[in-house]
Amino acid sequence: MTTTSEQLIQDLVERTRLNINEAEKFSNFSNEKLNHKIKYDSWSILECFEHLNLYGDFYIPELKSRIENSKSLPNVNFKSGIIGNYFAKMMLPKDKLNKMKTLKDKNPIGSQLDRTTIARFIRQQEEMLKLLDTSRHIDLNKTKTAISISKLIKLKLGDTFRFVIYHNERHMAQANKVLDSKNLKAA
Repeated sequence: MTTTSEQLIQDLVERTRLNINEAEKFSNFSNEKLNHKIKYDSWSILECFEHLNLYGDFYIPELKSRIENSKSLPNVNFKSGIIGNYFAKMMLPKDKLNKMKTLKDKNPIGSQLDRTTIARFIRQQEEMLKLLDTSRHIDLNKTKTAISISKLIKLKLGDTFRFVIYHNERHMAQANKVLDSKNLKAA
């Protein structure tokens, strides 16, 4: 994928704002609705948010540190790396979400959660918006970040942003599927 850096950042800002709006919608539901599960071994809406928070706990400090320490000047264009593009595209939500195994330390199943989980997610997304804005001043190609599964694998900053934000969208779609499963909207 090749695009201008500004188009990429603007797209990711819009996606992040949509995720914040979705999260705010969920924050109006009762803890009972937010803890509803389709099946005993599936995630509730709050578990979807907690999963995203656990990833945010890794990626937000990583992104912030790499952005603050980057000496690169902005590049007009962004060209996705092969691995980064693969990971990012894998996260995009599809009509029928394909199941993926999550890392044990990122699996929130069985957690005792309430609406503060959603408030935490919203705070993380507001931080993500600031990071996206700051990233306009550096090269999204040359600045590299570690990933949560291995500090040895480095992705271009632009690909890491894509991966994290697409991952958020994926689990937002999952939370909406839980919401729709028992007509919780009307309940």
